Amino acid sequence: MSALDRAVEWGHEQLLVHHDRDSGLRCVIAIHDTTLGVAAGGTRMRVYPSLDEAATDALRLARAMTYKSAMAEMPFGGGKAVILGDPGRDKTRALLAAYARVIDGMGGRFNTGCDMGMDERDMAVLSRLTRHVQHAPAGERLDTADLAALGVFASIRAAAAVLGREIEGLRVAVQGLGNVGFHLARRLSAAGARLVVADVDAARAARAADELRAEPLDPAAIYDADADVFSPNAAGGILNDDTVPRLRCRAVVGGANEQLAEPRHGDALHGRGILYGPDYVVNAGGLLSLLYDTEAADDDTVTARVVAIGAKLRAVWDRSKVENLAPHRTADRMAEERLAEARRRPRR
Repeated sequence: MSALDRAVEWGHEQLLVHHDRDSGLRCVIAIHDTTLGVAAGGTRMRVYPSLDEAATDALRLARAMTYKSAMAEMPFGGGKAVILGDPGRDKTRALLAAYARVIDGMGGRFNTGCDMGMDERDMAVLSRLTRHVQHAPAGERLDTADLAALGVFASIRAAAAVLGREIEGLRVAVQGLGNVGFHLARRLSAAGARLVVADVDAARAARAADELRAEPLDPAAIYDADADVFSPNAAGGILNDDTVPRLRCRAVVGGANEQLAEPRHGDALHGRGILYGPDYVVNAGGLLSLLYDTEAADDDTVTARVVAIGAKLRAVWDRSKVENLAPHRTADRMAEERLAEARRRPRR
């Protein structure tokens, strides 16, 4: 199925593909649903095998942002952008300037921020060229990555409670030690969890072993780790036909986007009795940072909303149990109910 076919099947409102000859920019912006408000979603930059795969990635992530916003009770729709290229080699000021013009050309339908391959320095450049970027100078508000990690931590605490455990002594296998993953590992270690970690960058795993007394594993072996909780915090699509049967955990709760290669893999986890935290519920901490702008919230208010992700996740699991439905399908149903309710309300 082509990306355009998926856009039709998944109900996307817009799929924009843009090429700028002078800067070499090639990007895709997907707008899924703006029922709740302007589409919000990060921009990621990475090498893709093809344009169609890049567009499919944007489409999947945009749809997840719609559901994430609905579950987090935020006034945003779902969008996502991908820039095709190597961020270490192809990212130039000219390319960022061309990308800012693309965002401006969307007339305010899309607001963006950081994602894989893009950082706050890039957002600082973009924010000087377009007003449709979420960026705040360092020190003005809580770090977005740490807020995302706090939401994952609260979710793991909720999972531990369901398992009849506390964080202290809980064995957690953390996959990915980037900005969110390392913040999470630090929080878990401070709370007394026992950590097994893996990252494609061996230096990150070595740092966790040194600073957090974590046990480093080869990235390919993390799925086989004996753990209470497996926490994926890197790439998407890692729960698939190969990995789900290998898991030796009681729960999967992590911050990575689009963890399920296909919805049926969530059903497979459910069938094995493994508690799954739907990713767009668990990783909403970064989105909730927008409360600073939408509600002029202070740090305490934002932190409280992020910590409450654990209670939201517990509500998903409780309903999942009552309805005998896999948690990812329960979360989808809850998000779609909120969207349907919003569509019934008269437009202002």
